[in-house]
Amino acid sequence: MLAAMPSKGRPAKTHQTKARARAARPRAAAALPTMPTRDAWARAWQQHWSRVGQPGYELPAGDEEAEFLATARTVDGERERLTRINDELLRGFAALFHVGPAVTVFGSARFPERHPYYKLARATGAELARAGFATLTGGGPGIMEAANRGAHETGGASYGLNITLPHEQSVNPYCDGSVEFRYFFTRKVCLVKYSCAFIVMPGGLGTLDELFEAATLIQCRKIGPFPLILMGARFWKGMREWGQLMMRAGVFARDEIGFGYVTDSPREAVELIVRSLPAAVRARLKPMDGSPAEAVRSTAPPRRVPAASPRTRR
Repeated sequence: MLAAMPSKGRPAKTHQTKARARAARPRAAAALPTMPTRDAWARAWQQHWSRVGQPGYELPAGDEEAEFLATARTVDGERERLTRINDELLRGFAALFHVGPAVTVFGSARFPERHPYYKLARATGAELARAGFATLTGGGPGIMEAANRGAHETGGASYGLNITLPHEQSVNPYCDGSVEFRYFFTRKVCLVKYSCAFIVMPGGLGTLDELFEAATLIQCRKIGPFPLILMGARFWKGMREWGQLMMRAGVFARDEIGFGYVTDSPREAVELIVRSLPAAVRARLKPMDGSPAEAVRSTAPPRRVPAASPRTRR
C-alpha cells in the first residue's frame, strides 16, 4: 500500500502520464548494422556464385571452358554491341525529337496504386499536363505508371522509356508513346536529353542513380542548368542531412546545388519549374486554364520568341 501512495506534495503518476513522458523523451538514433567480417563477406559471395553459376558480366577471351561458361569479348561481338547501342539511341531520338517542353519523373516501380506516393506522383503528372509539359518516365509500374496516368487522364502528353529486365518489366498502359531499351545508359541519355526539368519521387537504387546522374550533369554544366525537384520531404530528410554533412566536408559548395528544391506539393513543384525556365521555353508551353504556367504567363511581360529551338544543346 505504501508503494502505491503518492509522495507528499507530488501528484501520482498514472499509466497515461508515464506513457506520455516516455513518448516525449528524444529517441536515440538507430545504430548502424555491424559490418560482417572479411571471411564472412567472402563466404557469402562464394555461396552466391555456387548457387547461380558464373557471373553475368563479360570475361576476357580465354580457353574453351571459359568460352563455354561465360560470354567472351571478341572484336565482332563488340561491333555488334556498338550497333545495338547506336540503334537504341536512334530509335529514342526519332521518337522524342518532336516532343515539346518535357519533364522527366523518376521514382520506384514498387509502390502500388493505394500507396500515398503513387497518389502523389499521379497528382504530379496531372499538374505537369495542366501546365503544358509532356511527362517522361521509365515507362514501368509504380511511380512511373502513376505519373504517366496523371498526365494521360488530364489530357497531356505521356511517354514511357521502358527497360528490358530479367523479370520482364512491361510498359504501363498510360503511355501515349513508348521506346524499348536494353541498356540503362542509353535510356538515361534520352530521359535527360529531352527534359527541361526533373522531378524525383521516392525510390530505391535506380532512382538514386538517376537523381545523381542528373545532379552531376547539372553541377558540371553538361546540361541546363535545370531545376531538380525532390517530392516527399519526409522521405528525403536523410538525404538532405547527408548533403549537409558532405558540404561541411567540402566536397561541394552550396551554390553548386542551388538547382535543387524539396516539396510535398505537386502544384508548387510545377510552379517552381515554370518560374525557373527561360521566357523562350515558357512561351512554348500551352497550359490549361488555372495552371501554374497560365498564371506565370499572364503576369509575365510580353517577349519576342526567337525562331530557333530554345532547348539547350546536349
